[in-house]
Amino acid sequence: MFSVSGMHGFEMFSVMHLVTLFLFFFTAWWLVYYRQALRAYQKIIKWSLFGALLACEVTHHIWLVLTNQWDVADLPLQLCSLSTFIALYLFLKPNKKAFWLLYFIGTIPPILSMVTPDMVYQFPHYRYIKYFLHHSAIPLAVLYFILFEGYRVPKKAVLKGFLTLNVIAVPVFFLNILLGTNFFYLASPTETKTLLSFFGNGVWYYAALEAAALIVFFITYLPMHYYMQAAEQKRVSGK
Repeated sequence: MFSVSGMHGFEMFSVMHLVTLFLFFFTAWWLVYYRQALRAYQKIIKWSLFGALLACEVTHHIWLVLTNQWDVADLPLQLCSLSTFIALYLFLKPNKKAFWLLYFIGTIPPILSMVTPDMVYQFPHYRYIKYFLHHSAIPLAVLYFILFEGYRVPKKAVLKGFLTLNVIAVPVFFLNILLGTNFFYLASPTETKTLLSFFGNGVWYYAALEAAALIVFFITYLPMHYYMQAAEQKRVSGK
């Protein structure tokens, strides 16, 4: 379960992969559908998500160290780690602008990462469980903040979030050059075949990344737009 060389051979869209995806989407549906009944258990949900995110981040580095794999490339500077740290911060201290960024980078990106995972290990290897638990907990945390803590995202946050991510990406880009790393996958696509594999090379790769990020930001905003619109119509009709 914790071996470095064992339990390889992950197959995309295998039965286990599909079951894992189903469990995530079912949990998300469950939170939405039973949100009123679950308010009594809000603290349990909150600290369960907090614990899952923290445990995934910490145990990953412990496993790397204990198996003599840890390298500078394993610094927590990937997009999922950024999402994790923002979510952990929000669990401890409210901040609507921090949530704006989390909403855009912590909703669709981790879901896409689960659909086309950068993964070689099979279930029940630790890395498989950690990867999917981690990438599930991030969007579920976003959902929690919307449903139980009333966070909302205005339209202006689309461009602000996109620009903020680009500002963060600039030092990460140069850090990749300095350390020979691939944080944010700014140096190259993933080693295994994922959606990034279709983004091309060189300048076209960065152009595709920017275009994809902007498209994802706009698509991610649409559910929030209709959600707030429906809530406003309900409020007005209630008067």
